[in-house]
Amino acid sequence: MTEVTPLYDTYMRAPLRFERGEGVWLTTEDGNRYLDFAAGVAVNSLGHAHPHLVAALKEQAEKIWHLSNLYEIPGQEKLATRLTAHTFADKVFFTNSGAEALECAIKTARRYQFSKGRPERFHIITFEGAFHGRTLATIAAGGQAKYLEGFGPKAPGFVQVPFGDLTAVKDAITDETAAILIEPIQGEGGIRLASKEFMQALRQLCDEFGLLLICDEVQCGIGRTGKLFAHEWSGITPDIMAVAKGIGGGFPLGACLATAEAASGMVAGTHGSTYGGNPLAMAVGNAVLDVVLADGFLEHVRDVALIFRQGLASLADRYPDVIEEIRGDGLMLGLKAVVPAADLLKAIRAEKMLAVPAGENVIRLLPPLVTSADEAREGLARLERAAEHLTRIEQRASA
Repeated sequence: MTEVTPLYDTYMRAPLRFERGEGVWLTTEDGNRYLDFAAGVAVNSLGHAHPHLVAALKEQAEKIWHLSNLYEIPGQEKLATRLTAHTFADKVFFTNSGAEALECAIKTARRYQFSKGRPERFHIITFEGAFHGRTLATIAAGGQAKYLEGFGPKAPGFVQVPFGDLTAVKDAITDETAAILIEPIQGEGGIRLASKEFMQALRQLCDEFGLLLICDEVQCGIGRTGKLFAHEWSGITPDIMAVAKGIGGGFPLGACLATAEAASGMVAGTHGSTYGGNPLAMAVGNAVLDVVLADGFLEHVRDVALIFRQGLASLADRYPDVIEEIRGDGLMLGLKAVVPAADLLKAIRAEKMLAVPAGENVIRLLPPLVTSADEAREGLARLERAAEHLTRIEQRASA
């Protein structure tokens, strides 16, 4: 008999109940420890119960939780100043989630064109396999049928083209195009990496046609690739960027960053958020940056990522009937599976390790950025046992 739950039936939840966490480890109610290489889908950037984040949240919780944006919030000024100092951006709007950050980015791009006397320019070119959120606008931006079905007409103004196809991008540009929106690394889409050359070509097209380049760095930003933001590897800068997940280290926080020019249409009254930029979120966001921007931190991410990537490549060589390809960059990596990804994920969980499924039969590995070299090797050992288990099953099946 199926258990009746008061919750919406929108999640296929694993039967695991975690009680506490520390660093890269989670402990269930019955005392089992799991190596967490899912990190809340790239959210717990500094692992669990990081002492600096805990202290910042506790300190702020004893002062003010919420004010609304009717008043000045010093934490917003501080965090926005730090973000603009370390990025291309001049302006920041704080949100509670990645989808809200994308909504703000979309509105910023459209409003920019409107403010320049080009209201017909509201179409945004996006890419097949993209995932930008679950709101009506962001599922339209992603364009995936499985997320659009049953929610009425698709919100207009989004044109999808094949990922990495520059000719298709050029062909899609019209007098109604406002912007191009891309994830430098597609997360939900299967850890697909946009090449340096493709990102540079998009920047050039935007400059040529008066379009805005929007980067969705909700999953790949805040140090996950070994630079503060993934687009930096291409040597280009966007006009607008959406971030979330890792910037809050586990606390709900997102942000839309933009140049002063791109944000010039967003004047008083054009956008808002009741909770966005609340003092609790700002305290935690600033604490995350304290750690991520510290000397040597991003170098540590790159060093551990190299060890992990090399180990995964070795696994793929030794278990070709389980793993077809290693994808991604930094600590945002994917195993393109030969076996059904669900089987690989089950085998990984059996080794008391957490990972995340993605499109194209891929399993995502998103370790906290504080993962040590030894913890990366422990993860590799568990993955090897999972691959060995599946290989033995395949061998018995073919015997």
